[in-house]
Amino acid sequence: MLHTALLLFPDFALIALGYALMRLTPLQRDVWSGVERLVYYVLFPALLFSTSVRAPYTLASASALVAAGMGALSVGIALAWSARWLRADARRTASGMQCAFRFNSYIVLAVSASIGGAQVVSRAGVLIAFGVPLSNAAAVWALARHGGQGLWRELARNPLLVATAAGLGMHALGWQLPHLVLPVFDRLGGAAIALGLLTVGAGLRLQGLHEDVALSAWLLAARHALVPLAAWGLGLALHLQAAQMLALLVFTAVPTASSAYVLAERMGGDGAYVARLVSLSTLLGALSLPAFVTLAGR
Repeated sequence: MLHTALLLFPDFALIALGYALMRLTPLQRDVWSGVERLVYYVLFPALLFSTSVRAPYTLASASALVAAGMGALSVGIALAWSARWLRADARRTASGMQCAFRFNSYIVLAVSASIGGAQVVSRAGVLIAFGVPLSNAAAVWALARHGGQGLWRELARNPLLVATAAGLGMHALGWQLPHLVLPVFDRLGGAAIALGLLTVGAGLRLQGLHEDVALSAWLLAARHALVPLAAWGLGLALHLQAAQMLALLVFTAVPTASSAYVLAERMGGDGAYVARLVSLSTLLGALSLPAFVTLAGR
């Protein structure tokens, strides 16, 4: 586990650097908002597209991986809904539920690249492609303020989903990118990982973490322990290969999505509470990721 933690150190060091730059330098929120949009709409889609096109497997061979990943996400959704039994503030519960199952795609791809290279990144991209619509639909449903038509329009415009689908479509057709443009995508992918992690750190908010302790503890236990344990069990049951198991456990053990705050704010939820959950989840990921990456290697 120590060896795994050392492999992940550069990624979490970049998160810490982003936090420091946001608070100790003139690079304030407006700067980081622009960087985050660049990463979200250009850099990460380029990384997902290129790795999906060059994926060393067929979609049929990834069916077991997808089944395990979506099964684990479904467990997270069920656990999130069970939080209503804690009888915490209803608005806060509906807003925070998404933190039990949503995942930070930036960290998924960064960690996958660090520990497994393109082989694991491509498999993580498939999980993201299927996981984005499922987790977003469940999050919107929990907040109960969004119509089905708006939801599908939002998913259809999600750049990570569109880029992965386009890459997988080219892969299925046997098409390849011209060799001349491959280095361009590689450089965009490298920038995506570094800048994506910096923006995660810049968005951390650590005040007020003591509120609704029981609700927060349940949602974060689901995100960082119960969901990845379910994924590990499903991976063993479906006899996943080593690279698939590694991608699966990275996908399920990462911190929750930074965009959970945006969704809560947009739909009239408790955005401040979700921002604190996202921040605490990012810190907990420094423990859960090394633990489950180590488990994947056994």
